[in-house]
Amino acid sequence: MTRSLAPAAAAIHDPIAMRRAGRELLSLALIDARNRTLRWLSAFAGADAAALRAEFDPPLWLVGHVAWFQEYAIARNLHRTQGEAAAATLASIEPRADAWFDPSIGTREERWRDTDVGDAHLRDYLAATLEATLELLERVSEDDRGLQLFRLALAHEDAAAETLASMAQALGLGGEACKDLWPIWPSRVRREPLWFGAQHMQLGTPRGGFVPDLERWAHDEAVPEFEIDAQPVQWAQFVEFVDDGGYDEPRWWGQAGWAWVERTQRRAPRYVEQTGRAVLAQRAGQLQRLAAAQAVAHVSWYEADAWCRWASRRLPTEPEWEIAAVSGPSRGFVWGDVHEWMAGRALRWSDEPPQAAPATSHAADHAAARTLRVTRGSSVMTVPRLKHPKARAFRQAEHDAAFVGFRSCAI
Repeated sequence: MTRSLAPAAAAIHDPIAMRRAGRELLSLALIDARNRTLRWLSAFAGADAAALRAEFDPPLWLVGHVAWFQEYAIARNLHRTQGEAAAATLASIEPRADAWFDPSIGTREERWRDTDVGDAHLRDYLAATLEATLELLERVSEDDRGLQLFRLALAHEDAAAETLASMAQALGLGGEACKDLWPIWPSRVRREPLWFGAQHMQLGTPRGGFVPDLERWAHDEAVPEFEIDAQPVQWAQFVEFVDDGGYDEPRWWGQAGWAWVERTQRRAPRYVEQTGRAVLAQRAGQLQRLAAAQAVAHVSWYEADAWCRWASRRLPTEPEWEIAAVSGPSRGFVWGDVHEWMAGRALRWSDEPPQAAPATSHAADHAAARTLRVTRGSSVMTVPRLKHPKARAFRQAEHDAAFVGFRSCAI
């Protein structure tokens, strides 16, 4: 009798279960991730991606990089059974893989110029690296150390899928090639802000299972009482700021934020072409009228901070947001429509080196991290198994290409 895989197939979308996934779940999830990568590869087929050069690596480079990283961290790594992402000691099955896809080699401009891998050749490399990974997965010990790098490679590829979505949005890709990749954006009925009493909480994630670099490690935080929005700021609210001349008033912007406004000549969030009685924006390759009750998206930290100043509010801290995300859903707290900007600067909670080698995380460089801001949560474009309430990311304050919005707290 053949055992049904339906429960396992459902579990690959569960962010809690997947952090402790064993061989069977990981195998299904790795196949699911690679199938998604291949769908994005098809979506970019024939697209003129030159407009992305200033902000992104080439789409084909990113697709190849996720396969390269998987091979580098697992098949080419003699320390894989110890869960150590050490430098690869074995050669790649593709002699040019390191020159093409190693992020520590070359600049972004060189990647645009030198990554000459063809579509068919890239698909062969994607298939071969996944096959090698799955074969090795069958033989590893079913514990955290044995499964560590497989879980890491999965998270890396899942995260790349959302970057590919950001690229597709920037290029205006839509139509048949992307029809199963773009979700329906939810509209939310506005709820009153929620109040939480003063308390202690464990910020970060304790040891056990897969713990991403930026969540290491759990530590105690004392949090004063606070009031926080039940859902992210919506277009109806943000348009009031725009119509009130928010982009023309330096008083709502810090020095760096106002310099960004003057440099970019921004007068509305990215992709928005009209505000007022209707918000018209480019989304999934079409000019769409956005619902007033949808979460604001594609805003920089500067725009989020300026709106809060204008509204006599403030951005939440990470402990405030996490308390609300964990204990507030039963009271109407909603998250997951957009990533959300936090008030503080990006800080690592551990001095341990990043798991990913070579560096694939903004947090790898402490000096660079001082210029970054934090986002929490997830977006409609996030792979479901990454939608964990403790997930965090570091981004440049001016970054508005991702599916990022914000919510506010009382001052």
